[in-house]
Amino acid sequence: MLSARFSPWHVPLFLGKYGWSVLRKRPVLVHFEVTLRCNARCGFCDYWQTPAEAKTSELRSYADAARHFNPMLVTYTGGEPLMRRDLEEIVAAVDRAVRLKYVTLITHGGMLTPERAVSLRDAGIHQFNISLDYLDGRHDEARGIPGLTRRIFAAVDGMRAAGIDNIRFNTVIKDDNLDELVPLVRRAAALGCGVNFSVYTASKNGNRTHVVNDHEQQRLEAVIAELLDIKRRHRGVITNSDAYLEQIPRWTARAPMPNCRSGERTIHIDPAGRVKRCPDFPTDFHWRDYKPYEPIACNACFYACRGEAQAPLRLSRVRDVMGRPHAVA
Repeated sequence: MLSARFSPWHVPLFLGKYGWSVLRKRPVLVHFEVTLRCNARCGFCDYWQTPAEAKTSELRSYADAARHFNPMLVTYTGGEPLMRRDLEEIVAAVDRAVRLKYVTLITHGGMLTPERAVSLRDAGIHQFNISLDYLDGRHDEARGIPGLTRRIFAAVDGMRAAGIDNIRFNTVIKDDNLDELVPLVRRAAALGCGVNFSVYTASKNGNRTHVVNDHEQQRLEAVIAELLDIKRRHRGVITNSDAYLEQIPRWTARAPMPNCRSGERTIHIDPAGRVKRCPDFPTDFHWRDYKPYEPIACNACFYACRGEAQAPLRLSRVRDVMGRPHAVA
């Protein structure tokens, strides 16, 4: 079953729009980085260390850029996007600018309340993605926000009570949370939520603390196989495509990978309206001057935004992204 505001009749429309975007060489997914500000202290990300002068130029609206690219998928990210007090106005303006789209928000969850979630849903957010790498205080420590895990679960309970049924946990696969991944999926499903996985990389700031090493490879492969089994038996709980999950052990084993299509199928637009092919690359030009990037032989990361751009689009993939989760035994 598809999420609220969508029905099975929307699936062929999205598939058609995907084909239109590919033919026109337009990105399918546009990430709007609405701010570089962040109140977390994640070890793998330096946004919270951004100089103050670089934080002052934030677009008041992304509607023109959204209208120009007419993407199938829109994601609001940062920094921490909830630090924008005008985020609802930004979302609503893009909602009016693009007719057929699916809109997600990525947040660390420390500032997310049920009331703010309802306000953002009413403005045009379809899916809330909350970062969660552990089920206990290790997540608080990793993100540098005391009490964060407790706040996340309290917010989810309140959001579910308010009728928000499209919540995903964004979980980064690390060397020390491999045994936590299946329990996290089960916890998410029990809460009526889903999980979207990505894999840790040192490409953002060189911090290799949580890179999956050779001696963890066999365990990683077993966990990925278990996740794929859960995904196939309980549609909607794990949002990733099978293709992405299957490729994660190949990347961690440093096997040859296809060229990266970031900048072609998916782009990032920073707070000043400048485009970069990937969150870890510098900006190149203003969105008005966009020309599709060529694929590159870069294996520095295997983020979901890179791996999913390479995955084939099938009907099941649309259902993965937009479906409601089902309970996991």
